[in-house]
Amino acid sequence: MSLIKQLWIAIAMVTLLSLGGSLVVSTLAAKRYLEQQLNVKNVDNATALALSLSQMPKDAVTVELQVAAQFDAGHYRLIRLVGPDGTTLVERSAEPRLDGVPAWFIRLAAIEAHPGVAHVQDGWQQFATLTLESQTSYAYSELWSSIRQLLMWFVVMAAAAGVIGSLLLGRITRPLRKLVGQAEAIGERRFITTPEPAAAELRVVVRAMNALSDRVRLMLVDEARRLEVLRRQTQEDALTGLLERRQFLNVLGAQLDGQDASAGGALLIARVGNLAELNRTQGRDYVDALLCELAGTIRQQLADQTGWAAGRLNGTDLAILAPDIAYLPQWTERFAGALHDVVERHAHAGSMPDIPLPIAAALYAPGETPAAVLTRIDTALAEAELGGGRAVQIDAWVGLAQPRRDQAQWRSAIIAALDQDELRLVTYPVANGKGEPIHVEAPVRLLLDGDWRGVGYFMPWAVRLGLMGKIDAAVVKEAIKLIRATGQSVAVNISSQSIHDAGFLADLLGQLGNAPDAAPLLWMEVPEQSAARNPYDFRTFCLALKPLACKLGLEHAGPHFSALGDLHDLGLDYLKVDASLVRGLEGNPGNLAFARSLCTLAHALGLMVIAEGVEHAVDAAMLSDVGFDAMTGPGIR
Repeated sequence: MSLIKQLWIAIAMVTLLSLGGSLVVSTLAAKRYLEQQLNVKNVDNATALALSLSQMPKDAVTVELQVAAQFDAGHYRLIRLVGPDGTTLVERSAEPRLDGVPAWFIRLAAIEAHPGVAHVQDGWQQFATLTLESQTSYAYSELWSSIRQLLMWFVVMAAAAGVIGSLLLGRITRPLRKLVGQAEAIGERRFITTPEPAAAELRVVVRAMNALSDRVRLMLVDEARRLEVLRRQTQEDALTGLLERRQFLNVLGAQLDGQDASAGGALLIARVGNLAELNRTQGRDYVDALLCELAGTIRQQLADQTGWAAGRLNGTDLAILAPDIAYLPQWTERFAGALHDVVERHAHAGSMPDIPLPIAAALYAPGETPAAVLTRIDTALAEAELGGGRAVQIDAWVGLAQPRRDQAQWRSAIIAALDQDELRLVTYPVANGKGEPIHVEAPVRLLLDGDWRGVGYFMPWAVRLGLMGKIDAAVVKEAIKLIRATGQSVAVNISSQSIHDAGFLADLLGQLGNAPDAAPLLWMEVPEQSAARNPYDFRTFCLALKPLACKLGLEHAGPHFSALGDLHDLGLDYLKVDASLVRGLEGNPGNLAFARSLCTLAHALGLMVIAEGVEHAVDAAMLSDVGFDAMTGPGIR
């Protein structure tokens, strides 16, 4: 039971005790007062009537008329005149009328008034003894009426006190509610701070909890900074800051082998010619400046692109990987123009008449091997070198065969598939190191052009047309159906476009609110790069969904992990580490150290860590030793 409820129960008990005590004391005081007044009245009226009778003739008719007149003129229960010999000379009596007074009240508050007794004289002799009792019914009525009025006022005052007490209690307990919220947030691995309250007792507790949150946050920020330094040391070229060869090839392999790979993309390689001659004639600093500016130009081109990567394959070759590129000439021309501008400026700045920079580009398709793609682009690069210093050669092979449609046709096709429920989820297992299932991944398929197509087939157009919110809402709906049908946990991908779509978020909250049984089994994951680029939207998304008990996580995590500065404040449940960091982990000491540090930091936040793209089942034991809690990929069944 909460402290607020206990306080209200205590207040209610005190109020009821006060009310009950006041009613009892008031009732007893009123009863005693009425008894005293009735006693005085009985004595006074008996004395006055006896004196009147003593002065009158003593014939029976006169005496009876006087007694009757007195009885009729007042409120009496009994007037009796008894002679010296015990015979009753006159008696008048009336039954009490207790209209509207409960019998139980009369029993509890019985009024005991003594009768008035007086002697009637006939000269020097006693004529009779007079006994007089006043009627008590009006006393009961008055007492009952006063008790009801008192009770009514108590109810009114109690209601007023309750309203005022609620306001005061709300103000007094506001710091306590903030303290409870902070404690719950820490329990959810969200290390927040709150203002210190005015109450001295709570101030000490809040100050201690704030200090704990600050220490944890600083520790996590420091660990994230160290992790980023380690990533750069192990995965990036020291001079240019681009990915080194092994890591770039891992990224390429992950793009080609993904369970729900993109529809394909483009690979571009630019080769700085005569590098040895440049070093000899212009100096190392000149060459380093040229390479750094080329790398900077590439990074600028990649700045707003999700999933693109750039690397330095060797001393002379710079490579760019761009998923979801279907029209190669225009894309290649844009990059070639930017890179040739750089070498042109450096050629004018130095004593070299020209700096060769041949460029080759090729398309790739899912399912190809990295060796096959690199062979084709190396052939194209050799042709570019034969063509002249800054020739651009595009590989003639085309592996992407999307139908030619305009935007209106794509919109119509996608919306028709959604409206006709031509959407389904395919499932891939996610298991721990012992092979025990954790959940299933459920990427979406749409029935387009007579076949079930993955996201790589339609996602570029869905993003361009603003339809990802509708698609993701339909995916969640289908996932809830799958959960109810199988009883197993299901993980779905939420696109970067959907997390800042207010309509999608409202639809998602409505679906989960109507399915409280399925919500705890629904795992939703957002690409790490999208979360890093849209921190405010991602934070709003997480905080809105956290109360619904669903699981929230990041997929393709690792390359941008340090950019998530407020990761401790989001209450995430798990990370799925990008396949490029897991491929060939045993033979890559740099990635192995980075993965181990990443798992350590994630576990410090209470997050489950899942490895993506595991190619062989035998890797599960090694990944468990590194720190991964679960795995998914072609090797997990």
